[in-house]
Amino acid sequence: MDTPRALLERYVRAKDEVQPQLMRDIYRANAVLTYTIETDAIAFPARTVGLDAIMRTLVVDFSTRFASCKTYYICDEPPRDDAGFARIPWLVVMREPAAQMLRIGKGYYEWSFEHDTHGARVSAMHIHIHRMDAIIDPRSDLMMSAQAQLPYPWLAPSVLRSTYQARAQRAELAFLRDFATPLTILSH
Repeated sequence: MDTPRALLERYVRAKDEVQPQLMRDIYRANAVLTYTIETDAIAFPARTVGLDAIMRTLVVDFSTRFASCKTYYICDEPPRDDAGFARIPWLVVMREPAAQMLRIGKGYYEWSFEHDTHGARVSAMHIHIHRMDAIIDPRSDLMMSAQAQLPYPWLAPSVLRSTYQARAQRAELAFLRDFATPLTILSH
């Protein structure tokens, strides 16, 4: 039986490892994906409906622009097995090869789960992008430093904070200070 935690872990594998076939085991056929974006640094369609369209947006099209992606769920505990809804801050660290840039961003996910005899499936997903910085990184050194030794995909806020604050002491990694604390979100 699929649990919300298993679905979220599968989502990260599908997106970060470019395995679109995994999306069929995550979303309902009529699932809805929406976005709110607070930055001009990245764009997605405001609303996407249906499994195939979601798979194309989140994995296929995404992977044509970004590589070496790591998406972290910033929380102390994954959602419970019986959760119908989860709101989880995220951190993403990836490469935009064509521009030779590091992309680092933060926001939150909202997941709505429907449960049946086979377990949970995602019926709706909302992605809020608060910040998405682009930093020149020709050899991926900054990206590798930003990703190094972070627990993946579940990352406790205290671990993120201590790791990034320590790394930000180096001048070239000072930008990590802005990502050391997850986006504060209000409860649903």
